[in-house]
Amino acid sequence: MTVPTIKEFQDFIHEKYYPTDSKRGTPGTFMWFIEEVGELATALASNDQANKEEEFADVFAWLCTLANINDVDLSKAVEKYTAGQIKGFK
Repeated sequence: MTVPTIKEFQDFIHEKYYPTDSKRGTPGTFMWFIEEVGELATALASNDQANKEEEFADVFAWLCTLANINDVDLSKAVEKYTAGQIKGFK
């Protein structure tokens, strides 16, 4: 099994979930995303590595969903970090 690129994973999420995600809209999807971030916070406080990995994956999937329904290409968006556009700390 090959590891997908950010673009490939975002496309996978789009193909599998876009009809449902677009109907839910940004506000509803953002609430799901925040719920997953909360679950990640709980996992980070534990010693359960498998749960941490599962929650990171869930947060990333929901981030891709938010990006998809808002027409954001995450691969392009993260170029600001790899193209030397960030100076100092944010």
